[in-house]
Amino acid sequence: MATTTSTLTAPASGGRADPPVRTGGRTGDGGVRPRLPRAVGFAALAVLAVLWVLPLVWAVVTALKSEAQAAALPLRWIPEGGFTLESFRTVLTSSNLPLWMLNSALTSVVITAVTVIISAMAAYGFSRTSFRGRKVLFALTIAAIMVPPQILIVPLFREMLALRLVDTYWGIILPQLVAPVMVFVLKNFFDAIPVELEEAARVDGAGPFRIFWQIVMPLSRSVLAAVSIFVFIGAWNNFLWPFIVVNDPELMTMPVGLATVRNAFGVTFAADMAGATIAALPLLIVFMLFQRQIIKGVATTGLGGQ
Repeated sequence: MATTTSTLTAPASGGRADPPVRTGGRTGDGGVRPRLPRAVGFAALAVLAVLWVLPLVWAVVTALKSEAQAAALPLRWIPEGGFTLESFRTVLTSSNLPLWMLNSALTSVVITAVTVIISAMAAYGFSRTSFRGRKVLFALTIAAIMVPPQILIVPLFREMLALRLVDTYWGIILPQLVAPVMVFVLKNFFDAIPVELEEAARVDGAGPFRIFWQIVMPLSRSVLAAVSIFVFIGAWNNFLWPFIVVNDPELMTMPVGLATVRNAFGVTFAADMAGATIAALPLLIVFMLFQRQIIKGVATTGLGGQ
């Protein structure tokens, strides 16, 4: 077996000794062993990426088929008659899909904005203020993460009935404004912000709210972007609560509206995939616009590049 050899340069007389210089350094297998785990890792990631993208590609291909081709056996990636946009025209003209998309956008944006503000203020309070019962209250917040939302459906619906908010936008929005997991994420991030920055601002006469809005929030742009995207995706894809609290077709969101179309017209593979593709487009656009902030907030907890 070939061994690694090294040559050490002798220090010049009367001068400073130079650091050892290693020559050679290549193993007998040509350096394959260090590269092998990386190659295996890339191969595994490539396989997982293909498995993740394949259903999405199949959904788009099915949406571009006619109903006869989508239901034909054996299944084919490329239909005999070519691709068509008929399914998209059918979905757009035979349903209130544009209105449902507007309802989803309105409720999701409001839920995201209010949830991020509430979660950030609560997290900053837990991180920087000291009051009696803080640990107990934070423990209850953490415990709320483990409560399945389905358990709260009945009491929340009775509350919306009492407040006369059934079949309203506020009936969809209000129960989704509390996100304990986001409070936990933001609290951990705020703990990592140096307290000296706030102390310097306090010496200059800044109050708590000014410190929060002008120092802490700008330093938290990355993690706030990541939290905003997660909340927006959850609100956009939420089916159960809007389905329960809304019966008016004019107020339905995208998931609820698409479910009613499928129930009314039976199994229509191409139309269903066309509706799902249209519903996923806003999420794809949002992710493409903010992917750098999302990756930065998730991978480095928002500290990288600050």
